[in-house]
Amino acid sequence: MGRIIAVDYGKKRTGLAVTDPLQIIATALDTVETSKLLDYLKKYFLKEQVDELVIGMPKQMNNTDSETAPFVRQMTARINETFPNLPVKYVDERFTSKIAMRAMVEGGMKKKNRREKENVDKISATLILQTYLESKR
Repeated sequence: MGRIIAVDYGKKRTGLAVTDPLQIIATALDTVETSKLLDYLKKYFLKEQVDELVIGMPKQMNNTDSETAPFVRQMTARINETFPNLPVKYVDERFTSKIAMRAMVEGGMKKKNRREKENVDKISATLILQTYLESKR
């Protein structure tokens, strides 16, 4: 059984999270420049078996796509071209950034570290992945 990777896409930075090989626990992986995402994934896939990719789809309160959704779909198309045999699923990512910030505060993360957007991106990706794992159970 391989891992599942979650992607919290951003125009500048993309947060990544990954499961353990048994697909039980979601853990923050990294934050990469979005322009380097495909190269990062290629290198990661050489080291680890990945069964699935989960991408956070930004939605508005009325369940329509947000203004970032077309960029997410473009990146998904590039991922599908680069890794044609890798299943890709979308997960609603509403409120993940707010929940990530709250989790950092409640977890006692120092204010200096909370200001680093990379931390929010990784935690948001972890929340997306955890949501997906719970939906599979």
